[in-house]
Amino acid sequence: MKKAALHNLGCKVNAYETEAMEELLKKDGFEIVGFDEKADVYVINTCSVTNIADRKSRQMIHRCKKLNPEACVVAAGCYVQNFGKDIADELGADIILGNNKKNDLVEKVHEYYQNLDSSDGPLLDCVDINDGNVSYENMRIEKDSEHTRAFVKVQDGCNQFCTYCIIPFARGRIRSRDIDDVVEEVTGLAKAGYKEVVITGIHLSSYGSGTDYDLADLLEAIQKIDGVERIRMGSLEPQIVTEEFGKRVSALSKMCPHFHLSLQSGCDTVLERMNRKYNSEEYYKGVEILRKYFDNPAITTDIIVGFPGETEEEYETTLDFVKKVKFAELHVFAYSKRAGTRAAKMPGQITNAVKKERSSKLIALGNEKTLEYKHSHIGRTLDILFEEKTTINNEEYFIGFSKEYIKCAIKAGDKDYANTILKVKATEFTPDNEYLLVEI
Repeated sequence: MKKAALHNLGCKVNAYETEAMEELLKKDGFEIVGFDEKADVYVINTCSVTNIADRKSRQMIHRCKKLNPEACVVAAGCYVQNFGKDIADELGADIILGNNKKNDLVEKVHEYYQNLDSSDGPLLDCVDINDGNVSYENMRIEKDSEHTRAFVKVQDGCNQFCTYCIIPFARGRIRSRDIDDVVEEVTGLAKAGYKEVVITGIHLSSYGSGTDYDLADLLEAIQKIDGVERIRMGSLEPQIVTEEFGKRVSALSKMCPHFHLSLQSGCDTVLERMNRKYNSEEYYKGVEILRKYFDNPAITTDIIVGFPGETEEEYETTLDFVKKVKFAELHVFAYSKRAGTRAAKMPGQITNAVKKERSSKLIALGNEKTLEYKHSHIGRTLDILFEEKTTINNEEYFIGFSKEYIKCAIKAGDKDYANTILKVKATEFTPDNEYLLVEI
């Protein structure tokens, strides 16, 4: 039996696609082994969101040949979609699969082995992803439950063209998965034992664009599936949060009050240079709507510091906005110049030293707000989906997450709480603030 190993780089959408490719290989008779083991086929699902992601993608591809020089190395995904045709010969991969071609993995592996003796270069399969006629590539996960939470991809592509981002060029235009197909997959995952599904996409807020359905319609359909007890969403654009959206989503008993609203900057002039489609006032209005319809929801976000031309005053405006919103969690990124984007050519590029200083200060503020949010749940009754057992201070606990995605722990005793949802009372945090301790 041939062996295959897979490695994922990048976002949750990439992770979902990697799992789907793993299932394709299993169905073809491959044994899946750890990436550090010797395999006949290695699959790297690459990322291109930053220059560092590009470099890691190249490193992982080269590493495969060191693990087994005779192996078939498959490079798939965003990095090779952007650059595969130009660097195919020097990349070191035997098969290069762009986005929207990952379902063809097994076919291409067989083609590679059939032509092994006559091959004169890597097997390249990349579509013009920016052709508006490219359709959604249906991939699916059917595996038995190994965890409590399953990620489900429902959308691909992006039409936003933020000035710092290369992803629209790697993923193409927005396209959505049919609701019935999503429902069928989630129904299968629920039967396999998954209790929570996380709906993901490259630009999730655009789900259903150009059709007669939207993201709220999809969430309402998933709400009706027996066995699914929690629905969580990936990153959203703030514009999607309207009064109607708030009403419809808050009416769903399975919806987790955890919303990742992409911000990037709290300063309107920076948002304009980024080509974001909202201002800080519109963003804050969305936050207020969510807090109107949900009780103390977790509002999380990501912020880029050191964007070209960002003055100290603009940076301070972002700090003030973070204090105003009181985020449950911040993901802070220093701006990374990306070849092929408009921002890379903008004047006023910020030095690494300034970016590092601003990042540190914003991370510290974010940590402060995270602690405030987490501690606001002490004394409250929470729904926890417990996952696995661990040891805390020499005692055994089961750990899991609240609907707000707060990591919680309960003393195990002689109970098995794995993949169980319990209503519990939050009592206190561990000294390192990692776990919120709860009791029945």
